[in-house]
Amino acid sequence: MDVLLRPEEEKDYNSVENLTREAFWNIYKPGCDEHLLIHNIRNKKEFIKELDYVVVFNNEIIGNIVYAKAKIIGINEEYDIITFGPVSVLPAYQKKGIGKKLIEHTITKSKEMGFKAIIIYGNPKYYEKFAFKNSKEYKITDMEGNYNDALMALELSPNSLKNINGKFFEGEAYKIDKKELEIFEKYFPYKEKLVLETQIFKE
Repeated sequence: MDVLLRPEEEKDYNSVENLTREAFWNIYKPGCDEHLLIHNIRNKKEFIKELDYVVVFNNEIIGNIVYAKAKIIGINEEYDIITFGPVSVLPAYQKKGIGKKLIEHTITKSKEMGFKAIIIYGNPKYYEKFAFKNSKEYKITDMEGNYNDALMALELSPNSLKNINGKFFEGEAYKIDKKELEIFEKYFPYKEKLVLETQIFKE
C-alpha cells in the first residue's frame, strides 16, 4: 500500500476520533473509550504533539498513534519516560502493516528527540517485534506494585533503564470518566454495544 505518514493536524481531529472509535468498538469491552482518550490527551500538558502521527491512504485517514509523557516513580526519585496508545487503524486496513509503520516511525523519532524509554501496556507477542521487553526485566511494576504481562518497556538508548526501577505511572491523561464518556458518545453515530466472550472488560 502506498500510504503517507504525517503529523496530525487540528482539522484531522474528528476523523481520527471516529476512526479510533471504529477500531476499538466492542473489542476490549462493550463499546470503547479510546476515542475520548485521544480527545483528552491532546489537551493535557503530557501530550507530545511531535509524535502524534496519522496514516493517509487515498486522501482518507486510516491510522493514528498518539504519545504522552509518563513517569517511573521510584522510592526517592521520579524518572521521565514516554508512553503511547492507542494505536488506531480502521478495521478495513488492519493487518496490513499500518500500525507497524506508525510504531516504527515514531520510535525512531522518539530516539531523535532524546527520550530515554517507552513504556506501554500491550500485547507482548506483538510488541516483542519492536524489541519491547517485559518490564519485569527492569524491575518496573504497575502502580499497584505488581508485575504485569502486558507492561512492556523499550530502551531508546543502550542501558537507558539501567538502575532505574519503580512504578509506571502513565499520567492523568489516561484516566477516563464514565459520565464524560456518556456525554462524549452523543456526538457520534449510534453503535450497538455488545458483550462478547473475547472481551477483557465487561463494563
